[in-house]
Amino acid sequence: MVSSEQRRRQLARDKYERQMERRVADAAKRRRRNSILGASLAVVVLAGGGTLFATGAFDSDDKKDSSSAQAAPTPTEPAVPTRKPVEGCAEPAPGAPNGKQWQAEPAMTVDAAATYTSTLDTNCGKVTLTLDAAKAPHTVNSFAFLSGEQYFDHTKCHRLTTEGIFVLQCGDPTASATAPGGTGGPGYKFADENLTGATYPAGTVAMANAGPGTNGSQFFLVYKDTQLGPNYTPFGKITGGLDVVQKIAAAGTLEGGGDGHPMADVTLNTVTTAKG
Repeated sequence: MVSSEQRRRQLARDKYERQMERRVADAAKRRRRNSILGASLAVVVLAGGGTLFATGAFDSDDKKDSSSAQAAPTPTEPAVPTRKPVEGCAEPAPGAPNGKQWQAEPAMTVDAAATYTSTLDTNCGKVTLTLDAAKAPHTVNSFAFLSGEQYFDHTKCHRLTTEGIFVLQCGDPTASATAPGGTGGPGYKFADENLTGATYPAGTVAMANAGPGTNGSQFFLVYKDTQLGPNYTPFGKITGGLDVVQKIAAAGTLEGGGDGHPMADVTLNTVTTAKG
């Protein structure tokens, strides 16, 4: 027969074991979280209407009220990269993306027989694009529409690749200078164009996408000959300011690898598109 003292001890052991199991589970949860936080940004090439970055959650498991909650980051938290000045790049113009959204692709208004010119006025210099409405009418029409809506104004160029492919990617209103971006878009998608025999030499302007027929607002500027499959709609050429993009690329990425945010805090202060 079990005495009351034995019963008490058994209950105490059971309670202790439950506490240990809970602590082990909590520790495993924290290790998983720290593993995610400590990992470098994982990038899916030109996906999600552009780049998809895989990140962990930033909320702490424990809600702390004490002064220790405001102490310096623990060693398990990733260091924030230090942005260095890049020659020729000024502070971005004040303002924020308007983040407008539309349910459907805009009606066609461009003249497919005409030439269109876009000016990307960035904080690192101007880049001029000549758009090919004959070969990519829907793409040029969308780009001109978004330009006219000031959709690109104050948006960051959130991705730079310097190994394997050589592009500066822009056009995501949700991207910040250091936080993950690459999933933002105007709310509508449209079909690919001009893919037959498509190549991507230096100076190419093309759409980023998450697969066939998923074009939105994100685009990339090729600053060095790049080998890509014919999966990204080329819709224009850089006809002025290629050196600006190459200068941005030469400064490397904020994270120090071959794929990440540009070290230069590249911002499209304004983007305009006009016929001629």
